[in-house]
Amino acid sequence: MAPNSVAVVTTEKVNNTTTTTNNSNSFTILQIHHDSDSPMFQDKQKGTSPKQFTWFLLLKLHRVLTCLSWLANGLKATFALVKKRISLADMSDEGPKSRGRLYRFIKVFLALSICGLCVEIIAHFNRWNLQMIHHWEVQGLLQWSYVAWLSFREDYVAPLVLLVSKFCIVLFLIQSIDRLVLCLGCFWIKYKKLKPIIEDGAYDVEDPSTFPMVLVQIPMCNEREVYSQSIGAAAQLDWPKDRILIQVLDDSDDGNLQLLIKEEVSSWKEKGINIVYRHRLIRTGYKAGNLKSAMSCDYVKDYEFVAIFDADFQPNLDFLKQTIPHFKGKPDLGLVQARWSFVNKDENLLTRLQNINLCFHFEVEQQVNGHFLNFFGFNGTAGVWRIKALEESGGWLERTTVEDMDIAVRAHLNGWKFIFLNDVKVLCELPESYEAYKKQQHRWHSGPMQLFRLCLPAILTSKISAWKKANLIFLFFLLRKLILPFYSFTLFCIILPLTMFIPESELPLWVICYVPIFMSFLNILPAPKSVPFLVPYLLFENTMSVTKFNAMISGLFQLGSAYEWVVTKKTGRSSESDLLALAERESKSSNEEKILRRNSESGLELLSKLKHSQEVPSKKKRNKLYRKELALALLLLTASARSLLSAHGVHFYFLLFQGLSFLVMGLDLIGEQVN
Repeated sequence: MAPNSVAVVTTEKVNNTTTTTNNSNSFTILQIHHDSDSPMFQDKQKGTSPKQFTWFLLLKLHRVLTCLSWLANGLKATFALVKKRISLADMSDEGPKSRGRLYRFIKVFLALSICGLCVEIIAHFNRWNLQMIHHWEVQGLLQWSYVAWLSFREDYVAPLVLLVSKFCIVLFLIQSIDRLVLCLGCFWIKYKKLKPIIEDGAYDVEDPSTFPMVLVQIPMCNEREVYSQSIGAAAQLDWPKDRILIQVLDDSDDGNLQLLIKEEVSSWKEKGINIVYRHRLIRTGYKAGNLKSAMSCDYVKDYEFVAIFDADFQPNLDFLKQTIPHFKGKPDLGLVQARWSFVNKDENLLTRLQNINLCFHFEVEQQVNGHFLNFFGFNGTAGVWRIKALEESGGWLERTTVEDMDIAVRAHLNGWKFIFLNDVKVLCELPESYEAYKKQQHRWHSGPMQLFRLCLPAILTSKISAWKKANLIFLFFLLRKLILPFYSFTLFCIILPLTMFIPESELPLWVICYVPIFMSFLNILPAPKSVPFLVPYLLFENTMSVTKFNAMISGLFQLGSAYEWVVTKKTGRSSESDLLALAERESKSSNEEKILRRNSESGLELLSKLKHSQEVPSKKKRNKLYRKELALALLLLTASARSLLSAHGVHFYFLLFQGLSFLVMGLDLIGEQVN
């Protein structure tokens, strides 16, 4: 063996310390085996271990105190805010008529739930259980009543609740499948890059006479914040001036505002724009009556198409050139609908959640139905109609609060086809306050049920195919307008808290957690930047179900609030991004022109009127309290407390956070806050 490979190993043991020396190539290994009983380490432990443990305890105590202080300050601030909101809230719109039977039902349900929770707490701490059914084991009247309730609940109540919950689960699954199919259709459109096609050479750009005659209508009612922007956007549409007419359909009941709108129209007319101002003396039928009156003008027969924009909508300059060419060579095409885009989608949490809903509506529902069925509900604005289609379908009717859906259904029954343009967007704004959004949603969900009652005979007797009839009745109306608000409110706001007191009919975990989260994720896909709001969106949709359910019932059974029409409040934010530069350029010249515009009035008189009209007396605005939402919040929080006794886990957290979301809505803490 070579000298390098000879090794000599020496081992010594001193005080439980072993040293091993390997003399191969002068390589040394030192191994120390620690013995906790060794006197050598006992002194070290005595010197450092108590000090480290003390610092560890102090650090933990500091973290606990910090957490408790943060929670205490948070609760204090929350209770102070709630107290202030309750003391200052405006409840003028929450009278007995607006609350109705649903509110009374929720109150009764809440009272029973609180009583049930008190009994369950007593039973929990006294360890009463279902097996205690023999009379010799029962002690006292309260325990006997509780045992009798358990027996009655198991034999009679639980089967009924289980039956209703299974029915709602079936509806929930059907609606989820429908939404999944819509998403698959949208993915297919994206994958194949399918888009409506414009025929080559639709119109000769160099020959304005080849362009069709277009009527632009802007219906408005007391739209002080946005009237000038909408009129300005329509006046700048890129279309031959002699082939377009703009109708400003003003239903305002404020004389000063009427004067301002007239002056705005006159200023654009002096610049060569073909624009007229119309004001009805008899203001019946809301928006439908306004549009019907405008279409009765004699000069309308000279026009082939009509584009409709609500007062807060501001189309791009090339809107008409992107939409009207689709009609060329398609005599059966009745409507071209553009998509909405929102200037204030990031203004607050409420607008963010609305943006998720409407992005899914346009990207998925409208686009898929338009491509595969050539039918969808007209959105009431940002669309171009063939006037012949309107006339043959009966024109605008005042029988419901959803005149846009009404004319779309009647046109579909007459064989007209629709096209949706997902790439053409028109800027508008979302309601920023919960009050405005709630009133808008009430109208949007009561109107379809009114229309369903009125249109069902016409659908059944129409000449369209059986498949189109089934789509209209079962998918368009029943599934998406009736079943959706029914099961979402009944299942998640009534049955779920009820099952906490009737554990025999407890809902499975996939119903309250997995499937809703998956469906919410599908809803958010068209707005990918909103993925962080997945859980708030799920809670928000369940919270809004009480408003939608109440509206659906009122529309279906023709209750008093079914025909309620409130113009959605606008803030004029859309002008800040689109027409700010234009406003700055023309602000000085327009003010001077307004003074000298009319010969019938002197400049000083007109200036005085304009100044007076702009000085609108400010009304005191306050955030409101919503009693139905507050009652449901207490109901769900009571059910979550019962769930905590049974250690349900996911059920507890769902009920807790859903109850808190109802509380936020009931106190009007979401959306625009009024100081």
